[in-house]
Amino acid sequence: MLRGLGIGTLALTGIATSGVVLSTLRQAADLDYQLIVLSDACLDMDPEVHRVLTEKIFPRQADVRTTADWQPAKS
Repeated sequence: MLRGLGIGTLALTGIATSGVVLSTLRQAADLDYQLIVLSDACLDMDPEVHRVLTEKIFPRQADVRTTADWQPAKS
């Protein structure tokens, strides 16, 4: 459905970083979407897990930014 709408980039946020955000990132990367993870709009019960994911794991497949640094495309 997203491809049919011409969407090629996804900005990910959510709870929990180690659950929903991680699984969504992996699937979306497998589907060749361009990905942005808004690190300060994600949360995990374990702050260290959140830090490791956003600083070391996610940057391999996504552009990790803060909400202040994110400028969505204007239509």
